[in-house]
Amino acid sequence: MGQRNEKLRWQLVSGVLQALHLERLTDKYPHSVVMAVFNLVNSGISIALVAVVALITQEAFIFPSLGATAFILFYVPLSQPASPRNALCGHFIGATMGLVGLYLFGLQDAPSAMANGVDLARVGAVAVAMGLTGSLMVGLNLAHPPAGATALIVALGLMPNPAQLPVLMAGVLMLLVHAFIMNRLAGIPYPFWRAGTAKPAKVARANAQGQPEAR
Repeated sequence: MGQRNEKLRWQLVSGVLQALHLERLTDKYPHSVVMAVFNLVNSGISIALVAVVALITQEAFIFPSLGATAFILFYVPLSQPASPRNALCGHFIGATMGLVGLYLFGLQDAPSAMANGVDLARVGAVAVAMGLTGSLMVGLNLAHPPAGATALIVALGLMPNPAQLPVLMAGVLMLLVHAFIMNRLAGIPYPFWRAGTAKPAKVARANAQGQPEAR
């Protein structure tokens, strides 16, 4: 599995560079350097796109756990947690359970834990939010680790307004669209919805794309 993911990561980088007519970089520099720079630029662009929309609209399209989601989408694109289904549903579960924790302990109108500190009610809210999020993701087979951070962000009072939920989900969707374009541009059969639904021939071609030896 590790070797397969390494091949896919290299395919993503080399495929995009080829599409941009920059494939000579893979011959000129060590592949580990090319990979690192690619991820530096691509991760920065993906988050910057969402942040620009947040800047224009002054809405909370950008939130910390999106960074972890971006890493998964480009590091292990064919894994189950990286699929649009898991990313969207996972963050929705995390945000919703964060709200459940807030309302259960009467913290929906309270200042955030960053501004007011942590008390027993906040401990209960984060415990309930994280516990329910983990349980539902496992029970529904919707594992997406960054969603645990989303649950805590909401339960800590950083995004306490239910009206922010559609905006939060729109931020996830924008990131997924960018990941879909970049992965497909590189020839990786990133799924439309659920992991493992790509045609076997496409997956076989993706797995067959090797990487040059590290220099």
